[in-house]
Amino acid sequence: MALMDVLIDELRDMYSAENQLVKALPKMAKGAKSTELKDGFKLHLEETKGQVLRLREVFEHLGKKPTGKHCEGMEGVVKEGQEALDEDLDDASFDSGLVGAALRTEHYEIAGYHACIGMAKVLGLKDVAALLKENLEEEVNAAKKIQAASKGIFQAATQEEEEDEDSKPASKKSAKDKTSEKKSKEDEKKASSDVSKKGTAAKSKSAPAPETDEEETADDEVEGDQG
Repeated sequence: MALMDVLIDELRDMYSAENQLVKALPKMAKGAKSTELKDGFKLHLEETKGQVLRLREVFEHLGKKPTGKHCEGMEGVVKEGQEALDEDLDDASFDSGLVGAALRTEHYEIAGYHACIGMAKVLGLKDVAALLKENLEEEVNAAKKIQAASKGIFQAATQEEEEDEDSKPASKKSAKDKTSEKKSKEDEKKASSDVSKKGTAAKSKSAPAPETDEEETADDEVEGDQG
């Protein structure tokens, strides 16, 4: 597959991602308790609509259609955002979950645009790279605004009553919570052997090397001279 084919594939992925967000952001805005966060989602919705149009312009430059691939990655990120919206938490704690979901979304897009811009530049597609850079800059600024809003939200959340999910009896957990907990344990089990190997290697690197007989002899000689 030539680089141009890879670029087209990646751009279609981004086009699908942005279209999914056009439908997801209104739900985030409606659910947010913080006025700053709510307004931020509304503003970024309008930016996202513009990004979709900009991507269509990119495809016009390339003489290709924008559809053809569904972005599975963004579908998963949007699903996580919906899970945050479904949480029954106090206002600031609820918004903290939305902040996490929103930042994952922005950084997913930022990574995608960086890759597409790099490919476009190598292929000499200056107009395409310029259009993509506009989208990238909006995503970076959106992430910064979310981080700025998060400071007050996180601080307020520290004043809210803590709920210990781990101590909640199984009878009180939803089917979704139980499934998620089961999958989490499976994730840990599948990776445990590899993590253990890495952990052992990391410990051996950080541990001080045992002294050799020559080093011990040298130390004794230094002590003798000092005496």
